[in-house]
Amino acid sequence: MSDLELCYLTASEALERFRKKKLSPVELMQAVIARAEKVQSKLKPFTYTHYDEALDLAKKAEAKYARGARTGALEGLPIAIKDESYIAGKPTSFGSLITKDTIPDTTSVNNQRILKAGGIVHARSATPEFSCASVTHSKAWGVTRNPWNPKFTPGGSSGGSGASLAAGSTSLAMGSDIGGSIRIPASACGVVGYKPPYGRNSDDPPFNLDPYCHTGPMTRSVADAILLQNVICGPSPTDIASLRPKLTLPTVYKPIKGWKIAYSIDLNCFEVDKEVVANTKAALDVFRSLGATVEEVDLKWGPWALETGLKHLDHLFGSFMAKMAKKHAKKMTAYALDFAASARKSTAADFLSAMEGAARMYETFGPMMETHDIFICPTLALPAVKAEFLEVRNEHLKINGKVSKLNAVLGWCMTSPFNTLSRCPVLSVPSGHAKSRVPTGIQIIGRTYSDADVFQAAIAFETAVGGWYRDSAHRPKL
Repeated sequence: MSDLELCYLTASEALERFRKKKLSPVELMQAVIARAEKVQSKLKPFTYTHYDEALDLAKKAEAKYARGARTGALEGLPIAIKDESYIAGKPTSFGSLITKDTIPDTTSVNNQRILKAGGIVHARSATPEFSCASVTHSKAWGVTRNPWNPKFTPGGSSGGSGASLAAGSTSLAMGSDIGGSIRIPASACGVVGYKPPYGRNSDDPPFNLDPYCHTGPMTRSVADAILLQNVICGPSPTDIASLRPKLTLPTVYKPIKGWKIAYSIDLNCFEVDKEVVANTKAALDVFRSLGATVEEVDLKWGPWALETGLKHLDHLFGSFMAKMAKKHAKKMTAYALDFAASARKSTAADFLSAMEGAARMYETFGPMMETHDIFICPTLALPAVKAEFLEVRNEHLKINGKVSKLNAVLGWCMTSPFNTLSRCPVLSVPSGHAKSRVPTGIQIIGRTYSDADVFQAAIAFETAVGGWYRDSAHRPKL
């Protein structure tokens, strides 16, 4: 097997080979690092790298497998951790010149669990400044690009995670999601990304207390998402919002024949690119072929549904940006300054309006889900925007040749409404490619706290389409 083939093994396949002694963690790590070094200058998916340490840890994992010792669920696997969570003694930049090279003395709960399970952090994945954009570029690290077509963004804010998975420079990756930051890059890069229900996975304070905020896995297969989710999931004594008891997802699922699936192409809110529409409809046909009933529904939402989410983000998350801008405006990106400016205008009445809007959204979504097993819509209204999008302030968004009236940052992302409906599990999976070669994706949304339902549907879909990245024809040309 060539080094490139090793780089595109799923994590589950790599673990099976480790156990059967058909592959060494050192061989995999060497291949992944070589791949990362090859693509870094072109794509910039990583900020800090820890290659020497990763190779040393891979040797220790190799020894465990060789002697038949007990191994962790992720033993020997390379994993990219988003450059916004903590690993004690290692730098974290948050994608900003203001906080670049911050050295924490604690390790985030998710990272503790990954390390305990034997995952090896070979690199930190790039993020926009303070993870506050749907693209990934910053003054600290430059522009992160899409492996399928470097003219386009890999999405954000977990853009480095999505890009590294698609490029074969990691086996697993972590993301966080407050307005779509896991699902946006999952769709734009053609990988799997999971936003769990609020509280399912732990997060760092103070944003663990924001119901819009989630952490979750990003992978190249649904089985790998289950693998990583089962490691990081569970209550934490440091996170009051974390749910008890721990939910362990099944790894084997029954067919979805007889399921009722609802869908909307535009959520009655977004202008949607024609190629995205076509790929979404083709994905819905796959679900029909699996014996599910698929029907379009009207949620009776409108542009106000997106505005609901933006009001919430401005008031809480944006306030953090405004605080930073008071002292450090010259060091900050255009999109962070725009966010700060919006936050300064936000009032308690606006935040109350966001809560009222969230209730109004669920008044139609909740009853609809009582008669359907899952809901499907596109992840993004565009395959992706250009890599440098939002480098200037107040940039306009165009879809289907029309200037959008929606917010430029999230007006092309159909993800934020499901941060508003934060207790619903959402899994983004690839649905195809545009003529630009940039992937497209669909969101599979479940009833509140019904995590297994979205994975059952996704496994069925993935199996029906034959998976992703299975050969050179289904990988970026790098």
